[in-house]
Amino acid sequence: MQSGISVILAPETITKLWGIPITNTLITSWVAVAILIVMAIVVRANLSYTPGRFQALLESLVIYMQDFIKETLESEVWARRAFPLLITLFLFIATSNIIEFTPGIGSIGFFSASGAFTPLLRSVNTDLNVTLALAIIAVISIEVFGIVAVGFWRYGGKFINFSGHSIGERVLNFFVGLIELVSELSRFISFSFRLFGNIFAGEVLIAVVTYFAPYVVPAPLMAFEMFVGFVQAAVFALLTLFFIKLAITDPHASH
Repeated sequence: MQSGISVILAPETITKLWGIPITNTLITSWVAVAILIVMAIVVRANLSYTPGRFQALLESLVIYMQDFIKETLESEVWARRAFPLLITLFLFIATSNIIEFTPGIGSIGFFSASGAFTPLLRSVNTDLNVTLALAIIAVISIEVFGIVAVGFWRYGGKFINFSGHSIGERVLNFFVGLIELVSELSRFISFSFRLFGNIFAGEVLIAVVTYFAPYVVPAPLMAFEMFVGFVQAAVFALLTLFFIKLAITDPHASH
């Protein structure tokens, strides 16, 4: 049996399916997706032409978010295209972060032959694989938006640029394009590690506080971490929105 605080960075493998490891963070992500699907079905089944208070609140939130995206992108067409991606990222990340504090997450599991405890469910975004997958989805979507908006060659001109009236200007523009390319690729790291770092640090902090002061301090700290999880979901979606705005803006447009 283990005593004290145990901090494990990698997710634990519960079983394997066709040779693919099924980790506890993957199972929790399935739970989060199931919750969102059930909520969508319930909300859809209770929609009416005469909305009640809850439906009116949801409609107001959706309209507000659509207007905010439209104002940011300065286009209703692109706002309609970007809205499903942004709201899906936000809802999945927020739901995953909030259910982290559901009783049973991290406490229900089994002991191995060596006495090590393996939780059946673990916070989704404490797995770097998950946050990296979300980052890949966001970054690829951003690039696709940019290519569709301004064209493949024109968009690629941001990164491979030999334009200029002199050799010095062409060399400068080429290195500026390389800097743009490195900046674009660095989004994989910034997206994934920002979300992973904040959520994992919160989990470790709560584990430490629970170990030393288990009766009073953890409750308000958990409430704060739920707020942090909600904020991190909003930050992820907002960064994706702002990068889409940069991508769909013609890089060669005159000022």
